[in-house]
Amino acid sequence: MMYHLLSFLLKLISYIPFRVLYVLSDGLYYILYYIIRYRRKIVRKNLTESFPTLKGKEILQVEKKFYRYFTDQVLESCKMATISPEEMKKHMKFTNIEAANAVFKEGKSIALYMGHYGNWEWISSIPLWVAEGVTSVQIYHKLRNDNTNRLILNMRERLGAISVEMRKTARYITEITNTNQVSVIGFIADQSPKKKEVRYFLPFLHHRTPILVGTEKIVKHYGFEAWFLDMKRVKRGYYEAELIRMHEEPASLPDFELTEIYFRMLEKMIQERPELYLWTHNRFKHATKLEEA
Repeated sequence: MMYHLLSFLLKLISYIPFRVLYVLSDGLYYILYYIIRYRRKIVRKNLTESFPTLKGKEILQVEKKFYRYFTDQVLESCKMATISPEEMKKHMKFTNIEAANAVFKEGKSIALYMGHYGNWEWISSIPLWVAEGVTSVQIYHKLRNDNTNRLILNMRERLGAISVEMRKTARYITEITNTNQVSVIGFIADQSPKKKEVRYFLPFLHHRTPILVGTEKIVKHYGFEAWFLDMKRVKRGYYEAELIRMHEEPASLPDFELTEIYFRMLEKMIQERPELYLWTHNRFKHATKLEEA
């Protein structure tokens, strides 16, 4: 019963035209930022520590821009419940897709490194752009609430993507590799590992940061190509995501170097438009601040 109610409300929001949706977003921003003050302490801490050269007013400016974008992103994601493939392709464009399709034509699969940046939910529309016969997969972390988890999965899979729970990743990839399925598999690899699972640290946004290395292990074990998704917000409701090859031969790299390349590329993208990164998560809870150079 609860699932059907939530699904109805989600579809109701998704039918709202974009121009009206952003009017609602402006109101939601005010409520979230000024009244509810949603996670403002965490956001302020993350921004202050990640950009030590910015002064108080500059941090405040980025903070407000982030919350304005955050409410946009939440409501934009709701559009995935009903948006048509044709309209989706107008709002979310993938560039350099020809180079990726050339890789698929050779029978190779791509591990696509992504971050919690821009509207990552809309990346699930990539099946509309890749060559026919390529399996588009997104690795996800299951949510605690079953109804919410089911709703989000339905949205993410509407346009042809397949969602695979994180703990089932190795088994699934082994299966598709054994059956010679060419695929593009999206990994949001900037998540913080559990404390007991920390194996490696690297500098990221002025923190000595624990990182996940599972994607690198998969790339090397299965012989995948490693590409990075560089996302840009063209204007409200419109994005371009460029697929960039990270290294010609990732399997030849020393341990952790591919992961370091990813975090350098992610950091550069965040520094260009910091308001598009997800600052509400306590990403640096197991990290330590680095002294300003």
